This record gives sequence, structure tokens and C-alpha cells, in this order.
Amino acid sequence: MVTTIEILCFDGFEELDAIGPYETLQVAASRGVSLDVSLVTLEARDRVTAANGLRIDPDGVLSVAAPPDVVVVPGGGWNDRGSAGAWAEAERGAVPDALAGLHDAGTTLAAVCTGGMLLARAGVLDGRPAVTHAGALDDLREAGAEVVDARYVDDGDVLTAGGITAGLDLALRLIERLADAETADAVATHMEYEWRA
Repeated sequence: MVTTIEILCFDGFEELDAIGPYETLQVAASRGVSLDVSLVTLEARDRVTAANGLRIDPDGVLSVAAPPDVVVVPGGGWNDRGSAGAWAEAERGAVPDALAGLHDAGTTLAAVCTGGMLLARAGVLDGRPAVTHAGALDDLREAGAEVVDARYVDDGDVLTAGGITAGLDLALRLIERLADAETADAVATHMEYEWRA
């Protein structure tokens, strides 16, 4: 059975938050893990511009009608309260609403960096252990999460990771869950990355 993983992109997302997990998961797929990984947006768009100017052509839209197994949510733009990024998406409300609905439908949510704040706005981190970028830990605490000092937190149907490069660790944890530790280690070795499991 194929595990569907959709990485939700929006204007102002932090590049490595999304592309790091994307590459890590695709390496696992190339090694035989049955994954279908795609970059998606909430609404149909031809192009998305990330925080540092990277432009991507998304693969499609978030599968709300037929929920994916996992949605990865990047951060970016939270701490500066920019007009694009996680803060802007939280204020608009459509992304948190969609994430809450997907979680209710059984989708596992995995957030990188301040993508965790979008999960908090969705109401899925209330009273749960979680982590985010160091610059947003107070916001996460105020949102009702139990802040943990960790590279990533796996709380079953919700996973969160610290800032930016911690998304690689989160993706490797997903591979460990979906395949096994040996495969995750092999992917980390291939990527010449010291996985902090």
C-alpha cells in the first residue's frame, strides 16, 4: 500500500522546511519505500514563492476530499509577522481550518519549524507535547502546547520539529515509522546527514 504524503506550500514558506523533507522522503521512495510525495497548495495555483525567493510549481492542491495519509506543514514568516508565511496563513485562517478537518479525518500532521504554529491555530496541539523554532516557543506555549526541548516530537498522529534543519530529522522519523530504522539510517547515510534521532 502506498502512503500519500502532501507537503503544503504557501507564499513565504521557509524553503528547507518543505524541500528538506521532500528530498528525504523521495530518497526513501527511490530505495523502495512505498511513498507518493507531492508539493501542494490549499487552492489551485501555478506558482508559489518561498521566503528566500525560490519559486515552485506545485503538483496540485491539498487533498481534502480524499485525505492523504500525512501532511507536512512548513513554517516561515512567523517571527517577523510578515505579510506572507505561516503568520499570514494563521491570520487568514483557511490553512488551520483545513488542517483541523484533515486531522479529524485521520490524517497525520507533521509540522516543521513555525509550521507548528499553524497546527496550534488548528487546535491540534492543545495539551500535547510539541516543539517549534526557538523564536516561537513562547507563542507555542501560549497556544496551549506542552513545549518540549527536543529536535522533534512524535506524538502519534501529530509530529512537530524545531527550526528549519530539524525537518530532516522529522522526515527520517517518518521513514522509520513507515518503513524501519535501517531504511531511515540508510537514507541519512546517503544524504551524509547526522540524524539526531
